[in-house]
Amino acid sequence: MPQQVASAVTLKGNPVTLLGADVQVGQSAPDCALVANDFSEFKLSSLKGKKVILAVVPSLDTAVCDLQTRRFNKEATALGNDVAVLTISMDLPFAQKRWCGAAGVARVQTLSDYREAAFGKAYGVLIASPPLLRLLARSIFVVDAKGVLRYKQIVPEITTEPKYEEALAALKKL
Repeated sequence: MPQQVASAVTLKGNPVTLLGADVQVGQSAPDCALVANDFSEFKLSSLKGKKVILAVVPSLDTAVCDLQTRRFNKEATALGNDVAVLTISMDLPFAQKRWCGAAGVARVQTLSDYREAAFGKAYGVLIASPPLLRLLARSIFVVDAKGVLRYKQIVPEITTEPKYEEALAALKKL
């Protein structure tokens, strides 16, 4: 069973427990398998050589997650081809594909962690309590082209937006 991560994260003011590894800036970014919109396996390690923003949301079908993903889609157009911007959630791949089509999101790749919660466990953002929630905590990770984690932001209140400028500044330093 994954370890419990010490955090002060809340959902609508109520504390939640996160499970998984307590990843730290400076370590190799954990590799894991996610599911692409066509249900194929997608390994994070396939992005080595690119700078990566991992924007994590509970569900694209909520207002703040919608705002966050649209914001990163807008930012991605100016970041260049050496940057990959991923949004990761527990949403099913066909729901992510539907949402992207309806929202006109084309520069952010959506990936699902629904099968094994491998990403949530590897990055310590799997919400374990309250029980049966099985979502990911809102967070942002920035990984350099060598696969090293260079920035980590776990948003203290899941229903609020992340600090976009902080994450983008970390990316631009790479």
